[in-house]
Amino acid sequence: MDIKTTVSRRLRSPRYRRLLCTWTALFVMCAGQQARADNVTLPDLLIGVTQGFLEFTVEDYLATTQTPGRYEIQVNQLDPRLRMPMCDQELTATLESPAQPVGRVTVRVRCDGASPWTVFVPAQVRLFREVVTVARPLKRTAIIGFDDVALRERDISQISQGYLTSLDQAVGQKLTRPVVTDQVVTLIHLEQAQVIRKGDQVVISANSGGLSVKMPGEALANGGISEQIRVKNLNSKRVIKARVTAPGQVEVAL
Repeated sequence: MDIKTTVSRRLRSPRYRRLLCTWTALFVMCAGQQARADNVTLPDLLIGVTQGFLEFTVEDYLATTQTPGRYEIQVNQLDPRLRMPMCDQELTATLESPAQPVGRVTVRVRCDGASPWTVFVPAQVRLFREVVTVARPLKRTAIIGFDDVALRERDISQISQGYLTSLDQAVGQKLTRPVVTDQVVTLIHLEQAQVIRKGDQVVISANSGGLSVKMPGEALANGGISEQIRVKNLNSKRVIKARVTAPGQVEVAL
């Protein structure tokens, strides 16, 4: 089941329909109190509908994509002079743009009653996650260690170049540019560091359960942390594939 289908089903839930019914009832009540006027001004009610709709949409997005984090929603103020005919049906709200409810969004609030109308309401959805940041200034070409990075909460809607959610994704990588304290580490900052060069003498570790065997080997290719490279076992002369675990260290599963 895709995200769109899941969200659509949940927006038809009794809780969401009660919310829209409540705002529609307030809309009609306000309109009835202005019997002499042809139209009514209801920017606050439209903001309320938009706020409720976005809360449902963001919660469903987080649940469906299994994205951890917290969110904040700010609906922009509408023109207080905004006027429209009374709506005699439930108001409907849909996400106009973008495809995901993160960052700057636009919600379309629509009346399909006898005098139909549509209002587009802008808002900002800030989604906060724990991402990898720099713990101290680092120079270009530096190899990142565990003490160089930390997880801190940031608004990912403001990060356009990708981000990392685990320290392991950054440790052992080489920086392509200098960074400063608290800076978010993005994908453009990193380059896989070659910790083993072709021709290097390496130690091959073969592990299975509690059994561990070590043997000498020779790297037949360059490799970075967690990369698989071809290695020659100098005892058996066999060529195998092994995963780089540290400078001069590779591992193969038995």
